[in-house]
Amino acid sequence: MSGRCLGNLTVDNLSSQDEDFFSLVKTSPLPQCQVCVIVPVRNEAKLLKACLTALADQVDLEGQPIDPKRYEVVLLANNCGDDSAAIAHYFARQHPAFRLHVVERTLPPSEAYIGRVRQILMDEAYSRLAKLGLAGLGSKCGIIASTDGDTQVSSTWIAATQLEISWGADAVGGRIIANEASCIALDPFVKTRYLRGDYYHQLIVELESYLDLNPHDRWPRHAQHYGASFAVTAQMYQKAGGMPATRTPEDVAFYRALLRVGARFRHSPLVQVSTSARQTVRIEQGFAAQLNQWEAMGDQQAFLVESAAAIETRVKMRRHLRQLWCQMLEGCQHNIKDVSACASALGVGAQWLWSELSQPQSFDLLFERVEACQQQNGVWQKRWPLVHLEQAIADLNNRLKVLRPHRQLQDFKYLRQPQLKYVNYGDCLR
Repeated sequence: MSGRCLGNLTVDNLSSQDEDFFSLVKTSPLPQCQVCVIVPVRNEAKLLKACLTALADQVDLEGQPIDPKRYEVVLLANNCGDDSAAIAHYFARQHPAFRLHVVERTLPPSEAYIGRVRQILMDEAYSRLAKLGLAGLGSKCGIIASTDGDTQVSSTWIAATQLEISWGADAVGGRIIANEASCIALDPFVKTRYLRGDYYHQLIVELESYLDLNPHDRWPRHAQHYGASFAVTAQMYQKAGGMPATRTPEDVAFYRALLRVGARFRHSPLVQVSTSARQTVRIEQGFAAQLNQWEAMGDQQAFLVESAAAIETRVKMRRHLRQLWCQMLEGCQHNIKDVSACASALGVGAQWLWSELSQPQSFDLLFERVEACQQQNGVWQKRWPLVHLEQAIADLNNRLKVLRPHRQLQDFKYLRQPQLKYVNYGDCLR
């Protein structure tokens, strides 16, 4: 394996053709550029114009057009068999003020997957921001933002992302909702499962916000951290070691890599996009694959999920484990007895957990290892069997009815900004 450096960032697992990708865009970034948006594209001729129009029509939080010199878009049309590249080139000519860089590549089969393409693009974005001095510690903050060719970002997508980062976030996941036109085309049964599943996950993160508050990711928030709407500072991209060379889901792998190095990740309801709910599978474990899986299940097969009781137990024990971890960082010497109750509740060995707590690692990496241990030993799954989705939703709602009256008003700093719109998560069911 060979490697190359982008600024101070070393990215490994590169092929012999890496020199071709060392600099995708030959035109230098403008000095005013603060955000580099990347768009991987493969056969998106039907949806690409809408994607590019949304990116070109960005406004600030007061509705005024953003100076087009402040951001740029790097689009990589890879292995396309349609007119995607021609559409992108034509759009660039029709909008000369819009800083759109269109690159065409045919990758070998070993590299023609979304994880590799997004890695190539994000490395390029990092390199371009580094040239402007926006990637080093102590410098001004450059932002790498990712979306997809079948996705339309909201008009304030860039501005809301910059706002969240100005409030202290190192990375931002946007709220992703299937667009109305493609939802109409879905089988009613599949659409119901999508909406109810989404609602279930929103209830989980609300419960987490009450029982294990993350000061950097307060309620209101959501549960998504996917490539269709993902942003990270160039500094944190460097610290995390860049985008992992994972086939799929590469965005989830990158999210975990960020948490391992202590990134302050914000699941922002202010950052919004709509994406296609098409059922043509492009990647394994993608949205289309999930829709097809639900369709194959039919209405005879139960939609089973983790129970509300299991979720609450895990969240409470995560909070307790975090407290133990913080105490050990401060010099407190815990013994196995101190962690035994937490280990028992989590379904892992006390000796193992005590040893893990003694290791120099971030809390998120520690808890990732706990969940891997749970998966391996099977204790958690036996203790908490899956339940029907509707039962889990009902139980979560009942629990939240008790917790909501105690909500702290200071968690709603976003609502005190008159120019910002609060997103009601229940809207996804309408």
